[in-house]
Amino acid sequence: MIKPIKHLKGFDWVETTALTKDEQQKLMADYGITDDIISYVTDKDETSNYVYDPANNQQLMIVLVPYQLKNTKSPRYITRPVGFLIHQGVLFTFNESRLNFVTKAFATVAVDPDTNSTATFILGSMFDLIDSYIPIVKYVTKQRNQLDKLLNRSPKNANLMALSYLGQTLTFFNSAVESNNDLFTRIPRTYFGVNATSYENDLLEDVSIESDQVQHMIQNEEQVVNRITDTFDSIINNNLNDTMKFLTIWSLTMAVPTIVTGFFGMNVKLPFETVNDAWIFVVILSIFLIGWLLLFFKVHHQL
Repeated sequence: MIKPIKHLKGFDWVETTALTKDEQQKLMADYGITDDIISYVTDKDETSNYVYDPANNQQLMIVLVPYQLKNTKSPRYITRPVGFLIHQGVLFTFNESRLNFVTKAFATVAVDPDTNSTATFILGSMFDLIDSYIPIVKYVTKQRNQLDKLLNRSPKNANLMALSYLGQTLTFFNSAVESNNDLFTRIPRTYFGVNATSYENDLLEDVSIESDQVQHMIQNEEQVVNRITDTFDSIINNNLNDTMKFLTIWSLTMAVPTIVTGFFGMNVKLPFETVNDAWIFVVILSIFLIGWLLLFFKVHHQL
């Protein structure tokens, strides 16, 4: 969808959401945006980046934001790109994943009295988009605490899977925020940063600081989740080892009567074959060998 052009203080803004093929063609026809740029901003797997094209008088910036997966039993997140394009003085924003918080961030910055240029709009929006990670990380922390309590009571597979999903979310977030930080570190050396005003440079510094803080939050939580996961993985592996050891020992002990009775069941001359109560001896021998085997395992700390 291409929304009607908005005339803000000092610049024009065109907001787009989940562009169709026809809408992409319309942007190229009406504004002269190249096909390469359209492909770039509509790629949902794109990473954070800055591109300056002096020939077409345009600058492109992409940041990664949280995206909640649909049709999952518990909330799970990955990241998706949001694009900003300054093309011949006109600002275009690209929200290809239809993220409501992105639309709200744009609307909030658009009415901010301090928004008086494309740069202030972009940086103000980026600040809000970076902050969108914080409530999700707090939610992850809350879920992690609940799962930790449940796992201490009974380490069930369902709870371990839920914990692993939290770890996946944090891994995606950590990678995305690190990519965003690389972008914010590089911007001051680009055409965008070199031509920024002192106020815009202050905004960029605020965005960088906020992004660093968010990354530290994510990294700390990721470390905690990974350690809890490793701990319970070790516990489950040890329990499995104990179970397998128990089954192995009792399998060996149950093999003893089979061997003894099999020996005395052979159709050849054997000791005590003429004794009527020889079966009692066979039972006693089996019990003796089982006891000896269990004692052997006990002495060697296998039982």
